[in-house]
Amino acid sequence: METESIGTEAGDARITWHPARQARLVLAVGHGAGGGIEARDLRALARVLPLHGVSVALVEQPWRVAGKKVAPPPKTLDAGWRGVWPALARPGLPVVSGGRSAGARVACRTATELGAHAVLALGFPLHPPGRPERSRAGELLGSGVPTLVVQGGNDPFGKPEEFPDGTYELAEVPHGDHGFAVPKRAEITQEEAVALVTDAVVKWTGSLG
Repeated sequence: METESIGTEAGDARITWHPARQARLVLAVGHGAGGGIEARDLRALARVLPLHGVSVALVEQPWRVAGKKVAPPPKTLDAGWRGVWPALARPGLPVVSGGRSAGARVACRTATELGAHAVLALGFPLHPPGRPERSRAGELLGSGVPTLVVQGGNDPFGKPEEFPDGTYELAEVPHGDHGFAVPKRAEITQEEAVALVTDAVVKWTGSLG
């Protein structure tokens, strides 16, 4: 694991690398508006994916690095992501652009522009809780590259059955909330829920040309 600071027009971002021994892809993943790279799914991906030939770069947006508690507007998040992209592509490998929640929206919005190989959307916030009329489906459908959505079955930001038809793939974590937490009474354990996330991503990244 190694960490580097990257200057962007939105401020200094930070990349924490979890390299694969013989990498064939880079998976760059940004965090959400309510947390950082310590999220359970991001930690799990950083642990598992390098064993399958995928180097993982966990990206902290400038607002998070600066210690601020409130995320900036989408255009500022996009600027931060654009700023780190050259460093992510530096190994000369295809880069999968990914993120959880707000980070997934950033990845979708910028994928075509940045030349992303594909997009991984973890807990895509299809709409604000209780406001299905405020759909963000256009961002997801407009990614322009192969896309995998991993969604909790009880995500208040959009349950799997609420997602529109499209060319993307969707993997469900039964009983999972927005952060893939499952209740103790669920049919699967928390460890099994996280394994569903990593298994889906391993299978999907293995299918990318």
